[in-house]
Amino acid sequence: MLRRVRAELRQAADQMARRPDLCCGAIALTCALILPITFTCGPVKNVVAAARTPVRFFPEEVPVVDLFLGQLDEADQLREDADVSVMFYYAPWCAHSITARPHVQRVALRLAQQVQFVAVNCWWHYGKCRKQKRFFQYPIIHVYYRSFGPIEYRAPVHSEYLESFIQRVSRPLTYLPTQTALHTFLNHYQQQGVVGYFEFNSSPQPAGYLVFLISALIALKRDHQVAVRFAVVTNQAVAEGVSLTEDESVYLHRRLNSSLVFPRTHRNLTAEAVCDWVYENRESVVHWIQPMGAKSYLLEEELLKGPALLTFLPHNPLQTNQLLTQVSEVALRYHSGCGSEGGVSAVWGCCWSLQGRANVCELCSSPSGMCLVRELQAVLDLYLRHVPVSSTSCGHVQNSYSPYSRYSACCRPLQKPERRPLLDDSITGLQCRTNKTLRFYLLDSELNWHLARRLGAPAARSALPFITIINLRDETHYLLNDTDSLERFIQNFSVPYSPLHRQLIGQEKQQHRSQSLIQEVTSHSFLDTVTDSQRDVVLLYYTGWCGFCTALNHVFLRLARLFQENSGVTVARVNVALNDLPWEFMVDHVPSILFFPRHRKQMSVKFPENTPVTLPNLLRFILQHMSHAPWAGSGGGAGSKSLLEAELQVLQQEVSSLQRARELLSHQLAVLWRENRHLTLQTHALESQNAELQAQSGRLETLYREKTRQLSDTVQRLQELADASEELLKENSLLKVLLDALRETDRDAQTDR
Repeated sequence: MLRRVRAELRQAADQMARRPDLCCGAIALTCALILPITFTCGPVKNVVAAARTPVRFFPEEVPVVDLFLGQLDEADQLREDADVSVMFYYAPWCAHSITARPHVQRVALRLAQQVQFVAVNCWWHYGKCRKQKRFFQYPIIHVYYRSFGPIEYRAPVHSEYLESFIQRVSRPLTYLPTQTALHTFLNHYQQQGVVGYFEFNSSPQPAGYLVFLISALIALKRDHQVAVRFAVVTNQAVAEGVSLTEDESVYLHRRLNSSLVFPRTHRNLTAEAVCDWVYENRESVVHWIQPMGAKSYLLEEELLKGPALLTFLPHNPLQTNQLLTQVSEVALRYHSGCGSEGGVSAVWGCCWSLQGRANVCELCSSPSGMCLVRELQAVLDLYLRHVPVSSTSCGHVQNSYSPYSRYSACCRPLQKPERRPLLDDSITGLQCRTNKTLRFYLLDSELNWHLARRLGAPAARSALPFITIINLRDETHYLLNDTDSLERFIQNFSVPYSPLHRQLIGQEKQQHRSQSLIQEVTSHSFLDTVTDSQRDVVLLYYTGWCGFCTALNHVFLRLARLFQENSGVTVARVNVALNDLPWEFMVDHVPSILFFPRHRKQMSVKFPENTPVTLPNLLRFILQHMSHAPWAGSGGGAGSKSLLEAELQVLQQEVSSLQRARELLSHQLAVLWRENRHLTLQTHALESQNAELQAQSGRLETLYREKTRQLSDTVQRLQELADASEELLKENSLLKVLLDALRETDRDAQTDR
C-alpha cells in the first residue's frame, strides 16, 4: 500500500515538474479557497451596539447634584461635607424613579439651604455605583445625619411624606425649654414621647446626650412612620414635671399604663439599649398602614390579628390634621380605663377575648408569642381554672408548651345590663367590657382610595373620612353612616347582638337591557329581584372561572325564551365571585340553581344536584314548585296552556330524534371501527413488506458500492495500461527512427566501400 502511494506521489511530482504552470494555478486556487473560509468562519464579531452615554436625570435649575455617570466617590465626598444629605439612587428607565423625580425636585427646592441632595445613576454599566451597590429595586433613598447612616426611606415617595421625614432626621431631638412645651409634647395623640434630661453645665455636650441623639436616629431607622418622638430637657425645674431629678435620665410617657424611667441599674445607657427599651414598653393605640404596591401583604397581616377599624382620611404630614386628632382621641378613650400595671397593655402582640357566665376575660400574647387562636384559648382556659368567678384579677400566664411565650390575662365580672349597659354614652374603657376588641388603623385616602372603593366607599372623594370595621374571622365588614358618630358606631359593633348591617360589595348598578333574556343580578338588585312577590324567580349561581357554569348558558337561554312573554317567571343569574349576598342566600358550590316561588319566598327550593341540568328537567322542576300555573295570568289562559303543551311536545320530539340520531351514530361508529381495524392490519402487513424491501435495498446499495469500487479500480488500471502503452508506442517509434537511422548509416557505409 505504501509503495503504491509513493508511486502515485512520484508520478504526480513528475507531472507537475513537466507542467509548472499547472502547479502554480493549483496553488493559487487553493489559497483563494482557504482565505475566504478563514475570514468567514473566524471569531464572531460583536454586533451589539454600545450603550449610549447617560444624560442628566434632573434639570440643571433644580438644586440636586446629578451624578449621572455613577460617580460614587464624588457622592461620598458630598455626603461627608454636609450635615444632612439625601442620596437618591435611580435607574433612568425605571418608571418608579421617573414618578418620584418631581416629588424629589419639590422637596429639594424647599430644603436646599439645609440639606444636600445628591442623585446617583446606579444603572450605568461603567459607573462605580453599579459595581459596588446591589440594589434590586429603584429608587432607593438614603438619608444621612452627619456620619450616621444610611437611614433608608421606606414611606411613599410623595413630597409631603419625604419632606416630613427629612425634617425629622434633620431635627431628631426637640428642645423643651418650658413646662408648657413639655405638656404639649407629651399630649400629642399620634406619637408617643420620650424625654431625656441632661445637664450642660459641666460639659458643652455630655456623653449621655450623644447616646440619646443616636438612639433617636436609630428609632428613625427602625420605624419610618416615626411613631415615637424624642425630646431634650436641660432645665431641672422642667424635668421635675416628669419626675426626673438625676442627670442623663430618660423618661417614657405612657397614657394607658404608668410611665417609665430608663432603668440604668439594670441596663447600660447605650443607644441600642435605649431604643430597644422604648419599643418594648411603648403603647400603640393607632397604627398607620402604608401598603407599598397592589400586592402588599401588610394589610392582610394586620387584619388577621382580629377586628380592625380602618379610617381613610386625607393626610398631610406637614400640617396638623383635626380629623386625625379626633380619631386618635377616640382610640385612646377606647383603650383607657383597663387597669394599671397588671392590666392588659397595648404593647402585647395579639389578644383573645372569652365571655363566660359571670365574667369576661382578655388574654394577650407577648410580642414574641404566637397568634394562634387555639393556643390562646387553651392558655386562657388554664388561667380561668385558678381565678375566682366573680372577682377582678389580672396576671401573667406561662405557656406549658412553649416556655419562651409569655401571656397577660385580665378578667372582670360581667355586669348585668340593667346595672351597667354596654351601650352607654361613653366608650371609655370599652375594650375591657367586650369580646370584640378593635384595633385602630389609619390610611391615607389620597394614596389608598382604590382600596376604600373596594370596601364600599363612594367614587368621588370627600374631605370627610371613610371609616369601616373589618372582621376577617366572620367575613364581615361594616360602614359608618353619615348620620352616626364614631363612638356610636364602635358601641354598636361591640354589643353581643350588633344592630349593624353587613356591607355587601358587588358590581356597579347596571342599566336594564330589554334585549337580555336572562336578568343579571348584582348585590344592589338582588333583594329587589328575588323578593318580588309578584313573580317566580329561577336563579343561577355562577362564577367567571367555572367551566360548568358556562356550559349551562344555552340551557338557560332556551328556558328564558320559553318564559319570555306573560309567564310571571324571571330567569336570572348572579356572579357570586363579584357580588356579596346575604348569608341566608349563599350556596356552598357553583353552579347551583334555586327557585323562589311568588308569595312563598321563604320556601325556596334547590335544583337536585344528581339530576342532569337539561331543559325538560328544569321545566319539570319549575312547574312542580310553582305556586300557580304559568298560564293562570290575565287573558289567554287556554291559549298559553296549549302553547306550553305544544312546546313540551316539540321538546319531546326533539329528544326522540336525538336518541335515534345517537343510535344511528353508534352504528356508524361501529362500522368505522371495523374498517379501521381492517386498515390497521393491512398497514401492519405493508409495514413488514416495506421493511423487507428496505433490507433488500440496503443489500443492493452495498453491492452497488462494491461493484462501483471494483469498476473504478479497473478503470484506473486500464488508464495505467493505456499510459504505459502510450509510452511504449513512443519508445517504439523512437526505436524505429533509430533503427532507420542505423540502417541508413549502414547503407551509406556499404556504398562508400
